[in-house]
Amino acid sequence: MSTPPNSDEFYEKLRAQLYDTASWPSEYLYKFIIKSDVSNIAKVESIFDNMGAVINTIESKNGKYTSISVNVLLKSPEVVIEKYKEVAEKVEGVISL
Repeated sequence: MSTPPNSDEFYEKLRAQLYDTASWPSEYLYKFIIKSDVSNIAKVESIFDNMGAVINTIESKNGKYTSISVNVLLKSPEVVIEKYKEVAEKVEGVISL
């Protein structure tokens, strides 16, 4: 999955896949790529703050981009989708994988 489009069809398909592949609550692994910038990393981290998320960051060789992995226990596919939308809204140029 690349940068999720803001279309209901995309999110409906994702919701169906999530219900089919896991029982909820379930752990979910988000992966994002952003331009390396302390404020961008902080924005992503703040979105998952106080949720018990395990967040790992890896900077690219040239330091231009940072990969962020977020592993978190969520209640439902709706929460997964809410977080994708929140990251897309608050972090400019984010790529969701």
